[in-house]
Order: sequence, then structure tokens, then C-alpha cells
Amino acid sequence: MNNWFTVKVKYTKQLENGAFKRVSEPYLLAAMTFTDAEARIYEELGSIIRGEFSVTNIARTDYHDIFHYEDSDLWYKCKVSYESQDADTDKKKKVSQNFLVSAFTVKDAYERIQESLSTLMVDFQVPSITLSPIVDIFPFNEDLDREIERRPLVEDELTTANGKGVVYSAAGSDFDEDELDDEDDSEELNETSDFEGSVEEENAEEI
Repeated sequence: MNNWFTVKVKYTKQLENGAFKRVSEPYLLAAMTFTDAEARIYEELGSIIRGEFSVTNIARTDYHDIFHYEDSDLWYKCKVSYESQDADTDKKKKVSQNFLVSAFTVKDAYERIQESLSTLMVDFQVPSITLSPIVDIFPFNEDLDREIERRPLVEDELTTANGKGVVYSAAGSDFDEDELDDEDDSEELNETSDFEGSVEEENAEEI
């Protein structure tokens, strides 16, 4: 089964002012194993990054779905919580899952995640939205995966309600059953923002 992996890459980057700087940037990609993830990142970045680069860290990252909007290069990690009823015991349990959405601001990310999940048959909350350092995302690539005999990732390219978003889903994901641990939070920026507080700050700047 394919999973999402965060791969950190170190290389020398040329800045807009012409200067060169050694940077470490995280990328998110679909792969079956850590070995596949390392092979895939070299395939993807080999023609993009000039000069040599090295992989410094690979970590499995749990995202239920990724909503890509072409009008923004910023990624926001949205934690979504809801209650699920156990079929055997009839007891309710709280379930949390992470989603990734491209947006301009925290407010924009909140509105897009609400819109993208509007067809769900359960009431949900968005307790936190975090700006992610992810530079780019590499979903399932049929040609590359065939070369290294990797099982296909289920990629559902579905337009969202406004016709701009593309959804990338990992194989075997189930919104009603997957419980999420917060162990992967260390891979994101430690800038978890309360939505209401963030919107108030933005409104204050506008005034």
C-alpha cells in the first residue's frame, strides 16, 4: 500500500539576488517504502535542481486527502475532528485526521477545507490550521512507478465545488475509520494557529 512520505533535501540554491545559499527543503511524495521514496525523489528532482543534492531525512506522513489549487504554492495542514460511532459497542469516539490544502492564507485554507469536505455525512470541526513548509508534492506517477514496480497509488483527480481543486488520496484510506496520532506533527512548522485568532489578526491588519 502506498503512503505519503516527507523527504528533506539539502542543496545549494540560487536566490533571487543571485547569491547562493545552502538550504534544506521538504517535499511530499507517494511511495510504498522508504527506499522507494528515496529513489522517487531523485527521479523527480534530478531535472529540477541544478548540481548535486542529498536526502537528509525521510519520514512517513499521514494525510487523509490533499486538495491542490493551482492558484497557490503555499500548503496548509488542516486538522479535522469528528465523532464516529463504534458498530459493535455503539459508543462514540473522537477521530482526528490531517488534510493538506493549498491556499493563500489561514482564512482561505479554512474556507477551502470546509468547501472540500462539505459533502461529508458527519459534523466536523477544524481545531487547527498550520502553515506547512512543504515545497512541492509528487503524487502517483504511473510511468515512474512502473519502472520500479511499485503498486499504484489511487489518485482521484476530482474537481471540488469551485472547479479549481484536485484531490490526491492514498490507497486504502477510509474517512470513517482512520484514527490519527499526532506523532507526525514534528515534521510540520510549530506554528499551529487557532483559526479565529488568525482571522482576527488579519482583519486588524486590513483595518
